[in-house]
Amino acid sequence: MNVQKTKIMIVDDHDMVRMGLKTYLSLDPSFEVVLEGTDGQHAIELLRSCAADDLPELILMDLMMPRLNGAEATRAILPEFPNVKIIILTSFLEDHLVLEAIESGAVSYVLKTVSAEELIYALQGAKRGMPVMTNDISRALTRGLRQKTVKEDDSGMTEREKEVLLLIAEGKSNKDISEELHISIKTVKTHVSNLLMKFEMEDRTQLAIYAHRKGWVNT
Repeated sequence: MNVQKTKIMIVDDHDMVRMGLKTYLSLDPSFEVVLEGTDGQHAIELLRSCAADDLPELILMDLMMPRLNGAEATRAILPEFPNVKIIILTSFLEDHLVLEAIESGAVSYVLKTVSAEELIYALQGAKRGMPVMTNDISRALTRGLRQKTVKEDDSGMTEREKEVLLLIAEGKSNKDISEELHISIKTVKTHVSNLLMKFEMEDRTQLAIYAHRKGWVNT
């Protein structure tokens, strides 16, 4: 019985990375590497040159590449090839990079340090349209969303006050906030007091309600 192989494209500007991924995936009978791109622009060109039946179902996309990075390439590819699922495979864990990649339309964001089994799991999940992320990636995405919310607000709060407010709205204690933002509990209390004074409110509950009403908190 012939197994229907999932067609995969690998996009990475390092030859050894592409070679290693291709070698490993060739050992799995359910996958077939059909295309290799050296950067985002090259990936787009290769996809446009493909017949419809030869298009990959999944793309393992590096993030930091010349000409066109992974997030930029993802934004360009998906409108033109909507049936393709893209997994960002990178060494970078910065909050804003995770957020940018997911907002560009990538199904999952995977670090190159994952095990072979975890990579296969991410590929299988992506084929079904199911996001697969480790706890580190999920936390980075949450932080990235919080930072984006902070930057878009114009209420007059400092960035740190906004971060504290959003964490209060998430139900975090002063100790939790201290650990999350890497500041002392005394500093957290100062920020909370400043927020209460700034908005003329009496307690943390009112601050939390305010943040929710402003639509700043993801529920």
